[in-house]
Amino acid sequence: MRDSILQPRRVSRSIQVGDIRVGGDAPIAVQSMTNTPTTDIDATVAQIERIAAAGADVVRVSVPDPESAAAMYEIVRQSSIPVIADIHFSYKMALASLEAGVHGLRLNPGNIGTRDRVERVVAAARERGISIRIGVNAGSLEKELYDKYGEPCADAMVESAINHIRILEDMDFYDIKISLKASNIPMTVVAYRKLATMVDYPLHLGITESGSMVAGSVKSSIGLGLLLADGLGDTIRVSLAAEPEEEVRVGFEILKSLGLRHRGVNLIACPSCARQKFAVIDTVNILEERFAHIQESLDVAVIGCVVNGPGEAQEATLGITGGYPTHTLYCDGQKSARVKSSQMIDTLVKEVEARAAVIRAQKEE
Repeated sequence: MRDSILQPRRVSRSIQVGDIRVGGDAPIAVQSMTNTPTTDIDATVAQIERIAAAGADVVRVSVPDPESAAAMYEIVRQSSIPVIADIHFSYKMALASLEAGVHGLRLNPGNIGTRDRVERVVAAARERGISIRIGVNAGSLEKELYDKYGEPCADAMVESAINHIRILEDMDFYDIKISLKASNIPMTVVAYRKLATMVDYPLHLGITESGSMVAGSVKSSIGLGLLLADGLGDTIRVSLAAEPEEEVRVGFEILKSLGLRHRGVNLIACPSCARQKFAVIDTVNILEERFAHIQESLDVAVIGCVVNGPGEAQEATLGITGGYPTHTLYCDGQKSARVKSSQMIDTLVKEVEARAAVIRAQKEE
């Protein structure tokens, strides 16, 4: 890629989460986590399908109690994407989730009991070909590490991860991926950079508890952007105090902005100013909704005036430039038609859907 700021991608070992390959040269996977009560099967499955429709490759579901574990049978059966069981402290919930057919586990082996209990979980995972994510969080470090370092820090997070990794490696289990999450961006970035030099396991990236839709998106974009530009990361989750499908959309926008994944419409829109010849903000909001179902990769420029408009539109697959009394539609860098404001959105959506259909048909050939 010309003018790229990206370092070569770190070479990690490859593991499976259901039918999704993670690590190696596989695309960086995007995931989210349900927030419905796991015992509410219908609500959880419905949310998973919204997450999947937004483009998620895998989904994580918390399994805090036996009732939730019992619900996992049906959740896994109905889910259209691989399901990872999120486990804390209880090896029984891990075993029950594996029995239910989950495609992955998220747990810390040092937190689920004695060695024999860990061995039972590892044996069951190995028998089923299930990978395990070790999830280190700055907010829940082991007491001995907190005492050693005096506070959460990157070194403590890395040491925690290495300790958990060794437990699994001592049992000859290597289908592992690792996360090192904190709400503090520098701490998170330093921890991932350090661990990446010590192991070759796939890395799951995230800035945990990052905040609201706006604040969390900004923090996640900065933190994940720094790591992705370093060539690190095999899966990502954007953690927001928002609906899970929004996490997926932001995740894809981060990857798209760095040229690491291409899914859906890349909407290039001006910030709007007094030169605008149509209501740019309202138009973009409407187009985002109407393009939400498009999975094919397309660049679409929506520019309100003729200052930057033609240049941006000529670089995009499709574009609209504000004029008076009509606006100019560009297709493949060339002027294609003049359209009225009342027809502009429908015309652009029609063109995008037609292009998407062509791309889809070519892929199916």
